[in-house]
Amino acid sequence: MRRLPIALAAVVVVAAGLGVHFLAPTGFVTDAVGDTLYAALIFLLVAFLIPSRSPWFIGAVALVWCVSVEFFQLTGLPEQWGAAFRPLMLVFGTVFSATDLLFYAAGVAIATSCALLLRLGRRLHGSLRLAHLRERLRTGDVGDRTE
Repeated sequence: MRRLPIALAAVVVVAAGLGVHFLAPTGFVTDAVGDTLYAALIFLLVAFLIPSRSPWFIGAVALVWCVSVEFFQLTGLPEQWGAAFRPLMLVFGTVFSATDLLFYAAGVAIATSCALLLRLGRRLHGSLRLAHLRERLRTGDVGDRTE
C-alpha cells in the first residue's frame, strides 16, 4: 500500500470520528460508530507504518491493539489518565465494555476488506493493461496513432 492514500484516509476517519464524538448525541449508535472508526484508524496507522505487509497481517495487528487497549481499561489507568488529560480518552477509552470488542472487529474487518478490494482492483487493472498490451503486440498494432 502507498502511504499518501493511507494518510489521507486516516485524516478522513479522524474527522468522521471527531464529528461523531462531538456532534452526534451520546448513545449506543454513537459508541458503535466511534469504536468502528477507531479500529479502522488503527488499521490505517499500522498500514502507514508497515505498508509492505498484507492487509491480513495489518488487520491482525490492528485487532490485537484494539483488544489490548480494551482489556487495558480493566486496570483503571486509562480512566485516570483521561481525567488528567482528556485527549487520552480518545486514544485509550475509559471503561471496559465487551461490546466494544465486536465493533473493533467490525472496523478492522471493514478496513481489511477495503484494502483487499483496492489491492485486487489494482491487480485487475494491471492485468487488463498487460492483456491489452499483449494483444496489441500479437496483432502488430504497436505503432503511434494520429487519428
